[in-house]
Amino acid sequence: MNSLQMKSIRRGVRAWSRRQLYSFFSSLGTLLGHPVATTMTVLVLGIAMVLPLGLYVAVSNFHGLDLQQDEWGAITVFLHFGAGEKEATGLARMINDRPDASAETFSPQQGMEEFRQSSGFGQVLDLFDENPLPWVLLVTPRLQDDEELEMVVSRLDAWLQARDDVDIVQVDHKWLQRLSGLLKLGEAFISVLTVMFSLAVFVVVANTIRLDVANRAEEIQVMSLVGAGENFIRQPFLYTGFWYGLLGALLALVFLSISLYYLHQPLEALLDSYGNRFEIQGLSSFDAMLVLLAGGALGFLGAWVSVQRYLRQLRTSGRLGRT
Repeated sequence: MNSLQMKSIRRGVRAWSRRQLYSFFSSLGTLLGHPVATTMTVLVLGIAMVLPLGLYVAVSNFHGLDLQQDEWGAITVFLHFGAGEKEATGLARMINDRPDASAETFSPQQGMEEFRQSSGFGQVLDLFDENPLPWVLLVTPRLQDDEELEMVVSRLDAWLQARDDVDIVQVDHKWLQRLSGLLKLGEAFISVLTVMFSLAVFVVVANTIRLDVANRAEEIQVMSLVGAGENFIRQPFLYTGFWYGLLGALLALVFLSISLYYLHQPLEALLDSYGNRFEIQGLSSFDAMLVLLAGGALGFLGAWVSVQRYLRQLRTSGRLGRT
């Protein structure tokens, strides 16, 4: 490739870049020239985008909330009344040797004293000739290799039920099942809303661009008559769709920030009443950039489909490039 060819390529690249930049910013100027219509369209797009974003942030914060799941998964093991300290400590040692659990023993005396302090029936308890409480073990599961707590609890429950010295194994993992089900439902709901509202953004932008193209049909035919190709005709509409999607995503992020700011204080007060300190986390900078890029891409795609369909109709009818 000689120097003349290289210069020709560089000139072509510069011309293409200038044309792209001009269309990019002139399309924004066109939108700003119609502030009312642009605001209404961007407002619809922003509301459509903020709904799945809000649910995503809510589920993400719920994952990060300290719900004391270890306590929910704790297993209370009641030994037979005939079992003594030797049997209790032996079973506790076996549990502590397991990689998925740890155990702590509570003697009948400790249990009686704790019940005396919490119940307020101290004088009534003195009427018992002997302590009616058995030895108790509190078993805490340990999670390893991304295991789910419910699976570890079920495995420990089955193992403990098979021990001869064990009378009752008490574990209530209904909360775990409900929590897991709610989180999975929330994640599935996020996926459904994302698809549905992405389609809504696509349709809104496509319809808006379709009306814009129809209003400029004569201008398109004149451009075609003077030699403009379809890529040149399509270009400003594509950038207009991109700006619609980008501005809609930016407005959605603003709505989300305002909502989080409004909810911060009442939610913080609620969590404080349960002794849980937690700061609401919004989208990270990376996630925000992805939202903006996704909004622009949806707008660009919606505009491309709309313009391509209209140009195909003009081409089929013979009005594209015809006097």
